[in-house]
Amino acid sequence: MQQGEQHSEDARDKELMLLLCHEKDEKAMRELIERHQKAVYAFAYRMMGNTDDAEDITQRTFIRVWKAAHSYEPDAQFTTWLFTITKNLVFNESRRRKRKPTFSLDEHEETSPALAQAASTTTSPQDALLHQELSAQVDKALEALPEKARMAVQLRRFQNMSYEEIAHILDTSISATKSLLFRARQQLKQTLSRYL
Repeated sequence: MQQGEQHSEDARDKELMLLLCHEKDEKAMRELIERHQKAVYAFAYRMMGNTDDAEDITQRTFIRVWKAAHSYEPDAQFTTWLFTITKNLVFNESRRRKRKPTFSLDEHEETSPALAQAASTTTSPQDALLHQELSAQVDKALEALPEKARMAVQLRRFQNMSYEEIAHILDTSISATKSLLFRARQQLKQTLSRYL
């Protein structure tokens, strides 16, 4: 996305949030959901590895946006505020999961977007199998990262967020964010070295 387009998108988000803040405008809320639901879901899915949790977190994120609209500050970028809400919900769900693990590896393998893409875009069964194995190893390597590092990688790689935005969402300094991403990339490189 070009810088001008990004500025226009940010401006529209701010307009919608002002309508939501001051008038509890349902149309504004629907448009915000339409504009950001896929990105929030994709982020939640990559963090949780499970469609049910991703759907639940996506829904709860937008419920929080509705309820907490008054706390949004118009000088802040909306997506940073939105992903901060999502991050908090992911952290809460991860903590709950650690107390009561429910992750199914079979479900993850069946529903992984990377695996679905591999099956649909390759030409030969051998290529599909190799791509599927690589995708599974990448997913596994990402899951092995500490939660904050995994989140930083997801925000940078899949949401194309700046270091500043990621630092704000993770409540760290920019230098700490860069360091976190550097260590995460090094760990991924080491874990996936046999595939590179």
